[in-house]
Amino acid sequence: MASEPHPSAPSATRARRPRTGDDGRRLGTAGHALAVAVLALVIGSLLSAPGLHKSAYNQQPGWQRDVALAVTGPLAGLSSALLLDRPRALVKAAIGRSGDDEIDTAVVIPPAGKPAVTKPAGQPVTKPGPKPGAKPPATPAKVAFTPQKKLRLWVAGDSLVITPGYSIVRAAVASPVIQSVGGVDGRVATGLERPDVFNWFRRIAEQVKELRPDVVVLHFGGNDDHSYMTGLPKGVTVDGFGTASWRKEYGRRVGGVMDTIARGGGHTIWLGLPITRSPAQTQRFDLINAVVLQEAKKRPATATYVDTYTSFAGDNGGYAEYLEDRRGRRVKVRAGDGVHFERAGGEMIARMVLKRLNEMFDLTSWRKKAASS
Repeated sequence: MASEPHPSAPSATRARRPRTGDDGRRLGTAGHALAVAVLALVIGSLLSAPGLHKSAYNQQPGWQRDVALAVTGPLAGLSSALLLDRPRALVKAAIGRSGDDEIDTAVVIPPAGKPAVTKPAGQPVTKPGPKPGAKPPATPAKVAFTPQKKLRLWVAGDSLVITPGYSIVRAAVASPVIQSVGGVDGRVATGLERPDVFNWFRRIAEQVKELRPDVVVLHFGGNDDHSYMTGLPKGVTVDGFGTASWRKEYGRRVGGVMDTIARGGGHTIWLGLPITRSPAQTQRFDLINAVVLQEAKKRPATATYVDTYTSFAGDNGGYAEYLEDRRGRRVKVRAGDGVHFERAGGEMIARMVLKRLNEMFDLTSWRKKAASS
């Protein structure tokens, strides 16, 4: 006769009791925790897929970028199909950054004007002189601004414009005839090479239309000393930084920005790139400055180039972190990174800009009229 199992012996068919913690809550298994973590990662990736895809697009060319695009592209498509990108879009719109995830590479600039008519090569170019007894042409009167009709000034550009920009705005606030509009629109790690990172061409066109500035102070190029460009016209390639093809395309973009501002009724003051601690970087900045200066010279009535290189060079012509101010005191004008400006340097640039404004416009005759009335 078979023996009966002991009552206290464990039964093979008896269900295992769930593990519980000291507080009586059921404890999950490691596999369950891993599954939850993976699911959270997938959902999080789908919710932020547009931003991940743009970050991948913005990488420098190479296999890492190719792999990142191959992964984030389908992920962004699935996120859109499941409407999981909507919450992120709503949050971005609520904080005024609805275009953050948009990959926009369009270089929107006015079409190039008609080329000037020139005589065939080999024929002398002569200008007709004034007729005998004729009066010399009168110098065009400067546009006058008054406390009732203030000069509207907007400052924009990459990170190099931020410190000088605030100095310029402070000077504008102190002037009875200059009004700062739009504040200082400085964007770190942006420029004209990569509209996919931030599209300055659209931004400038929109702000010129909205703010109606009389003068736009710009500073670009600090992040443009590279070979890779996005937004190239169809069929156009760039061989590398500083090559003829690079200079041509970068000049087209610089000139296009100047033309956008001019067509909106404004004058461009373009701050040149400064000397830096790195000789190699300074050499690259020199090349960019040459392109900008050339484009400004093509547009003497609507664009002005302000050289900052010589103003921030030391007595030996090299990089200087400290310079003398107007009182003869040595002050720190450059930041520790050897590129950006300290406040004293920003004040120097602000005075340079104000000098140019007084040369281009009549900002003082209103005082005489006010005194005589």
